[in-house]
Amino acid sequence: MNNKLEQLKAITDVVADTGDIEAIRRFQPTDATTNPSLLLKAAALPHYAELLTAAKTWASEQGGSGQEQLEHCCDRFAVDVGKEILGIVPGRISTEVDARLSFNRTATVERAKKLIGMYEEAGIGRERILIKTASTWEGICAARELEKEGINCNLTLLFGFGQAAACADAGVFLISPFVGRILDWYKANTDLQINSPQDDPGVQSVSRIYNYYKQHGYSTVVMGASFRNAGEIEALAGCDRLTISPALLEKLAADHNELPRQLRPDDVSTETSKYSPDEAAFRYELNADAMATEKLAEGIRNFVADQIKLEQLISQG
Repeated sequence: MNNKLEQLKAITDVVADTGDIEAIRRFQPTDATTNPSLLLKAAALPHYAELLTAAKTWASEQGGSGQEQLEHCCDRFAVDVGKEILGIVPGRISTEVDARLSFNRTATVERAKKLIGMYEEAGIGRERILIKTASTWEGICAARELEKEGINCNLTLLFGFGQAAACADAGVFLISPFVGRILDWYKANTDLQINSPQDDPGVQSVSRIYNYYKQHGYSTVVMGASFRNAGEIEALAGCDRLTISPALLEKLAADHNELPRQLRPDDVSTETSKYSPDEAAFRYELNADAMATEKLAEGIRNFVADQIKLEQLISQG
């Protein structure tokens, strides 16, 4: 019998949640995704030293203030890392807009277009890129605008159903609901007992979103993310896509037991009315969900912190 990773690949598009080129070569995912935290790790790897040096040189040639040059350098490094990964994976790379712009629709759109332009100048078509931004109201509105211009988006830091509903309404190409971080919150803040992966609130959240999208015919791709254990992944086998860390890819590859399919697009057992939140409803529902509010805010803060660390690393080099 094939290992669980090969079985999973037969029913779900597997995405590598890493910037590690060697891990991507080894596990051969369809797509890959990066974020400020992963780029910070990549910047410390010897493999990327030349790319980082080249990005610094390019940024200095663009002129502008010190901060503007740092932004140019980070964007160039992200695009160059993405380009290298695209030489290995057959699908797409997700590249993230600076998390400090999470509440600025206009600036998010501008930065996304800049990143797409840099990829296109490097000979990479926009059909191979997903622009990542946080699932704030402003991020979703920016994505709506970008999608209309043929720039596909990956809405990340998604924790609540209202966020998912708004993303589908906006015609977003893909969402990344965070399974493990939802579980983290419930472990820290409740006495919830989890006896099986099906009891996991992160698994339940993604399953609900997947079923809702399929029931109402949305084309938005559901890509579960941020896994804490292989059981969460197995409980979502059949989801459109799953983005998985090298450590968990390794665990799946070493397991030769059967992997049953759990989610099917034509087997939606629950009926949910269509929900299209406006801004007021979106903000109220997000505010009413302590888990989603806290994890969204924490996620943005952490991405910003790693973005600043990357800039500091570049400044000191």
